[in-house]
Amino acid sequence: MSDLVELGNAVGTAQKVGNMVGVFAFGVSGALLAVRRNFDVVGIAVLAVCTATGGGIMRDLIIGEIPPTAFVTLRYAAAALLAAAVIFFWHPPNRLIRTPLLLADGIGLGIFCVTGTVTAFQHGLSATSAAALGVVTAVGGGVVRDVLAGITPSVLSDGELYAVPALLGSAVTAALLYYGQYTYWTGGLAGAGAVALRFLALWRHWRAPLARSHRRRESI
Repeated sequence: MSDLVELGNAVGTAQKVGNMVGVFAFGVSGALLAVRRNFDVVGIAVLAVCTATGGGIMRDLIIGEIPPTAFVTLRYAAAALLAAAVIFFWHPPNRLIRTPLLLADGIGLGIFCVTGTVTAFQHGLSATSAAALGVVTAVGGGVVRDVLAGITPSVLSDGELYAVPALLGSAVTAALLYYGQYTYWTGGLAGAGAVALRFLALWRHWRAPLARSHRRRESI
C-alpha cells in the first residue's frame, strides 16, 4: 500500500514538474514568435502567456475545472512571463529564430500531450476522450499563439507533422492509463516519443497528405 502511495506521489510530482517545463517551453515559443513579428514588450508577454496557458485553459473549460488552473495556480503565468523576460533580453537574430522556436514548441507539445491526457483521465473521462483532450492541451496554445500573431495555425496545415505527434503521445498515454501501466517514466517515454516524432518530421520534412486535387495542381 505504501508503495502505491509513493508511486502516486511520484506521478503527481512528475505531473507538476512536466506542466512547469511545458509552460516555460511554450512561453519561449510564444515570445520568440512575438519577437519575429516585431511585437513590443507587452505583445511579447501576452503571446508568451497565451501560448503557455491556452491549451490548458481549453481543457479545463471542457472538463468543468472552473476557474481554470491557469487562473488559480499563478506559478504557470509567472513561468511564462519569465520565459518572455528571457527572450526579451536575449534572443537570436530574426533569421535564426525559427529553429529555437520550433524546438521549444516541440518540447511543449510533447509534454502537454501527456499531462493533458492524465489530467482529463483523472477527472473521470474515458481513455478516448482523455486522449482527445490531451491533443487539445498540446496544440491549443499554439493555435492561440498563431492566431494572435496573424499566421495560419500549424495544426491546420500540419506542416512537418504537428497534430500527429500530439495524437500519438496522447493515445499512448491514454492506453497506459487505461491498462494501469502509467508511471512517471512510461509517461515520460510517451512524451519523448511525441517530441522525437515532431523533431524527426522537421528534419525529414514529413507532412500529412494534401488533398489529391491540390497535389495535381502543384505538379502542373
